[in-house]
Amino acid sequence: MDVRAILMGIAFAFMWSSAFTSARIIVADASPLFSLALRFLLSGVIGVTLARLIGQSWRLTPKQWYATILFGICQNALYLGLNFVGMQTVEAGLATIIASTMPLLVATASWLVFGEKLRPLGILGLVAGFVGVAIIMGTRLEAGADTFGMILCGFGVLALTFATLAVRGATSGGNFLMIVGLQMLVGSATLFVATALFETVRIHLTTPLVLAFFYTTLVPGLLATLVWFLLLNRIGPTRAATFHFLNPVFGVAIAALLLGERLGPWDVVGVLVITAGILAVQLSRQPAPKG
Repeated sequence: MDVRAILMGIAFAFMWSSAFTSARIIVADASPLFSLALRFLLSGVIGVTLARLIGQSWRLTPKQWYATILFGICQNALYLGLNFVGMQTVEAGLATIIASTMPLLVATASWLVFGEKLRPLGILGLVAGFVGVAIIMGTRLEAGADTFGMILCGFGVLALTFATLAVRGATSGGNFLMIVGLQMLVGSATLFVATALFETVRIHLTTPLVLAFFYTTLVPGLLATLVWFLLLNRIGPTRAATFHFLNPVFGVAIAALLLGERLGPWDVVGVLVITAGILAVQLSRQPAPKG
């Protein structure tokens, strides 16, 4: 793995993790599904326009269209939609922890369902990761965290896990910025329908809302997704997924710094255990060195 790939991975993890803090700010002043639909509409139009300007085509391969539509629905609409609704009552740090279980869930499904070999280090990492989650969940539930909001975030990460497993290898072939933009538009269309069905639109226009909205739209929404696709193309999904071990640390730290969320000693222990578990799982999935 070269230096450029490492920097891309760290940048992606930071941007991805920061989205939970900005989302928490947004849902305090705007209805979650509508604000997310609007965000995806804006970022999708920007992404597709930029892609066309640099010569990318929307004539995707069948596999790319499959990945674009599936990810647009499962990641942008279901995963983020459920998270935005849940984060009306769930703190950003806790939502980050729940979302960070995605690589653990992907590894578990790959091992138990698809028969992928997992070395002892990986099995130990899975156990450690889920123990860390249990530590934090138990502590937060005792402190009065909203169970329904946590369940919504949990279903969201299951949707993202499904999409990740279903589109393995389907995004190769170039046109990455176009794919990102079209995914956003698919998510936007789905969420506008959900808004009409389930939500009464509310917007309390404040400076934090405007800043958080545009930051979320341009940085975690558009730039982080593009960096992720470029990273996948550069080093492959197994190595790229290693950077997910940074998400719990970055997410909890950003929420504590910007939102003043309390970080108790058991939270710190849980985050460190989850981080170590994710790293162990991803390292165990790396190809064995030839010798």
